[in-house]
Amino acid sequence: MARYYFHIDNGSDISDDVGTELQTLAAAKCEAVRYAGQLICDAAGEFWDAAQWSMTVADKTGLTLFTLEFAGTESPAIQAQPRMGTSR
Repeated sequence: MARYYFHIDNGSDISDDVGTELQTLAAAKCEAVRYAGQLICDAAGEFWDAAQWSMTVADKTGLTLFTLEFAGTESPAIQAQPRMGTSR
């Protein structure tokens, strides 16, 4: 098994110093998508208000294997709708 490190750049760098052991590079790609989805869900309010962020996955030598980049943009129609609990 190889160890993969999932580093986040969302305006402040969050370095993964522990890593995760996975069988293959394909498994690391799947884990990156799962982990990114969880991070987006957990921080949904900040995600939609933030600039683009990325996740870089590296091996134990620090070699970048791949990068995922994310940006969420609400359409103007959604932004104009009143929020629940408010009235016009």
